Formats: sequence, structure tokens, C-alpha cells
Amino acid sequence: MILLDTSILSVAFRRRRKGEPEPPEVADLRRMVEEDKPFAVPGIVLQELLSGVRTQAEFARLRTLMEGFPLILAGRADHFSAARIANACARKGVSTSTVDCLIAALAILRKASLFTVDDDFVRMAPHCGLSLLRRSVRPGH
Repeated sequence: MILLDTSILSVAFRRRRKGEPEPPEVADLRRMVEEDKPFAVPGIVLQELLSGVRTQAEFARLRTLMEGFPLILAGRADHFSAARIANACARKGVSTSTVDCLIAALAILRKASLFTVDDDFVRMAPHCGLSLLRRSVRPGH
């Protein structure tokens, strides 16, 4: 299974100017959808995505687009795991957010890969066993 992070959904659903090229991560996501890869979205990611919109029309558009994705809701074990991830990262000097730790826990406990363009997860992964699905080479990085 592949869990989608807020960062990849933001890039995918961002409106682009006419003629602006599609980011390569979006092409990757589109290809995986066409290949019928199993996707899910953490509930907290859905909340983050919808919290960043300015208008009701944009909220409605994103809500409709997200209806097709299965939702993964956090339970008690996910929160315990998220706290352990935060503590493990802190011991190694890696700063994390509560939300990122929860997203990582949701992926780890479900043996899923996280599709993200957020480098915070790259810093976390070695300390918690998080599997990331990212482009191997990102232009400009």
C-alpha cells in the first residue's frame, strides 16, 4: 500500500498556469493511479490539505477530488507509535512535528510506503524504519 502525504497532494492538486509543466512527482502519481496501485490517505493528511484552502469553492473541489481515496484513521496504537518515533528522532537530534510522526506511524504500522516530497520524512526515516516512495533524482535538489 502507498500512503499519500500532504506535500504530494498539494503539488498534484495545485492549479498551474497555462503552459506550466507538470512536476515529475505528479507524473509519477498519475502513472501509479493508472497502474491501479493501492493508495490511501491518512485522515490527518486530508485535514491538512483542506485546511490550507482560501475559498469554499476550492474546499469543495478538493473534497470532491479526495472522495475516491480510502481514508486511514489513527487509532491508539498509531498514537503510541508516533510518540515512540518522536522520541527516537529526538534522541538522534532530528526535529519532528507531531503530525509528521503520526503520518509516519500510520505508514509503518500498515507496512506501507509514504509518497512524499517533504524532506522532513527523509531525515526521520533512518530512525524509525519508515519506507519512502520518492523520485530518485529531483532536479534542483
